[in-house]
Amino acid sequence: MMGPAHSLSGAAAWLGAGAAAAAAGHAMPWPVLVVGALICSGAALAPDLDHKSATISRAFGPISRNLCEIIDRLSHAVYKATRMKGDPRRNGGHRTLTHTALWALLIGTGASALAVTGGRWAVLGILFVHVVLAVEGLLWRVARMSSDILVWLLGAAGAWILAEMLNRPGNGSDWLFSGSGEEYMWLGLPIVLGALVHDIGDALTVSGCPILWPLPIGRKRWYPVGPPKAMRFRAGSWVELKVLMPSFMLLGALGGLGALEIV
Repeated sequence: MMGPAHSLSGAAAWLGAGAAAAAAGHAMPWPVLVVGALICSGAALAPDLDHKSATISRAFGPISRNLCEIIDRLSHAVYKATRMKGDPRRNGGHRTLTHTALWALLIGTGASALAVTGGRWAVLGILFVHVVLAVEGLLWRVARMSSDILVWLLGAAGAWILAEMLNRPGNGSDWLFSGSGEEYMWLGLPIVLGALVHDIGDALTVSGCPILWPLPIGRKRWYPVGPPKAMRFRAGSWVELKVLMPSFMLLGALGGLGALEIV
């Protein structure tokens, strides 16, 4: 899928998770719901770090472009080192390493560890990166017409405001993990969810997605998981624009209402 659809699906997924958490007796404070939706929306772009022309490659100027180049080469190297006889030869690393459930778990765990051990500035950094990505994905038309500096300033201001909001008593810095020193541990959850939702979205397209790597399936280690080919669509097609994106908005709205226990 394309960047805007990925971001919408990430936000909708976190709002739906909020409704499920409320039903399970672990309702999210509204700041956690809002912050998590923004993080998940931004994180839903992150697996495309292996794609030099993706939305995320433009988000932070030369830094993100060079990072995408490095991740593309790393992913390609891992693919070549682990491919089985049934896996085709490739010239690049797109939709390989960063499009796996293992990668999603690793980056989410790393973000949680960073938030817990790194203190306020680590939390601000995580929020800044993901707010910028959320703006690039959800408000992509505005972001394309604006300068990068304005988007970064918006991300910095948003990160500061959100961090202040979460830090107030009862606003959710210790949601779900309430032990001593476990504040902000939950920040990794929307990152994992956003990456997984991205992978599932890509699995619906014609190319599929190797979500289950490194588990071998048949003669392939990079098996492109997906529905039957007749049910798949091309990225950017009318199915994505006219069916999936409106559905994500509707599901997100319903999830938000459920999370706030309005319905």
